[in-house]
Amino acid sequence: MNLKIYPSKDAMSKAAADLVVAQIKKKPESVLCFPSGESPLIMLEYLVHYGKEKLIDFDLCRFVGLDEWVGMNEKVEGSCKHFMYSKFFSPLKIKDEQIIFFDGMAGYLDEECRKMDQYIKENGPVDLMMVGLGMNGHIGLNEPGTDFALYSHQAVLDPVTVNVAQKYFQKSTTLSGGITLGLQHFMEAETAVLIVSGEKKSAILKEVFEHPVTNEIPGTIIQLHANSYILADEDAGSKLNKSASFPESFH
Repeated sequence: MNLKIYPSKDAMSKAAADLVVAQIKKKPESVLCFPSGESPLIMLEYLVHYGKEKLIDFDLCRFVGLDEWVGMNEKVEGSCKHFMYSKFFSPLKIKDEQIIFFDGMAGYLDEECRKMDQYIKENGPVDLMMVGLGMNGHIGLNEPGTDFALYSHQAVLDPVTVNVAQKYFQKSTTLSGGITLGLQHFMEAETAVLIVSGEKKSAILKEVFEHPVTNEIPGTIIQLHANSYILADEDAGSKLNKSASFPESFH
């Protein structure tokens, strides 16, 4: 596990984008997974800029969705898929055949999980899987107590997640559940990356970095991954023991 603390969210986001660029240059047909929400927003802006300026080519990449709210698809503002299309896929004109995403409105969510697992089995493992960190330590929608051995699955949402997620919607929204890649996907990814920003995440990031591995704090699983990175801004990393090493450049 490698740790790097950056002076700002922008600097952290650029480093995350550069890590993605390095992966694509190494393997143009990479299978990539990004989170939605506040954490990756600036990173995605950098990647869109790089793509539009022809500094990197996404044409051979495949993208798998990390998670989705049950009962939502890309037409629902606040859904994970809507975020990824509006902030990344559409600006770069990523082809639909390059994207596989959970449909939270599917009649049989277990079948959605099976299809995702089959796709990753046939095309993966995921080359670079990037996740954010929830206030309760979740990654994806793998909530506290989630079995580390699970692949794609339906998630019962923790009350903390339901409360925090309201910021993605214009009005109070009932969230009945989630569907997510599993922690086993995270462990099988060639490179696992956790991005964290803001002082409000400093306490939980300290837990993830320093607490013994436990599924009560799902993010601690990153300690077990042989090729993993924690990228944090100074505010998020303010409570950390910063003794871990990190390469100066991803290129």
